[in-house]
Amino acid sequence: NDHLSMKLFTPLYDACLGWAQHSHADKYLAGLSFTESVIFPIPPDVMLAPMALAQPQRAWWYAMITTVASVLGGIAGYLLGYFAFDAFIHPIIVDFGYSDKLMLAMEWFTHYGVWVVFLAGFSPIPYKVFTITAGMMSMAFLPFVIASAIGRGARFFLVAALMYWGGAKMESKLRQYIEILGWGVILLAVILY
Repeated sequence: NDHLSMKLFTPLYDACLGWAQHSHADKYLAGLSFTESVIFPIPPDVMLAPMALAQPQRAWWYAMITTVASVLGGIAGYLLGYFAFDAFIHPIIVDFGYSDKLMLAMEWFTHYGVWVVFLAGFSPIPYKVFTITAGMMSMAFLPFVIASAIGRGARFFLVAALMYWGGAKMESKLRQYIEILGWGVILLAVILY
């Protein structure tokens, strides 16, 4: 029973498999990709992978949708950080005791500049942390967008390629290890936070 109660990601993964078959799957994928870059906790890979698997001939199209929507969401996160940080975001950070994490993110931006945004595409640290911090620190907008597009695009096209070439064998492995991967990402995020 305890084992079953710990299964959080398998049902979510199965739900995403169902969404992948929906007639509006493209829109769901775009919505998930956009909101994940601003607020939502589940990465779009969870939906992108089964969609690319279900329709391999559209894998590259799905990767493009995911990338574009994610970058647009990143721009929204940037604008949120730029315009609403002091009034809205900063009090939340202080209330939740995340001031030290903010300082760490700011330190990374100071040391690594635009490379932080590029690496955020592959990092288990939520992309939204980087988008809001980039806006708050008034990072140059065009390099932010370019680095987001390259970093996020590389990640999502890699996922699409793995599903395209790995097929059902890759998907069954992904489903087999989804709980370990999901909890591992959460644990890593908690440790990094």
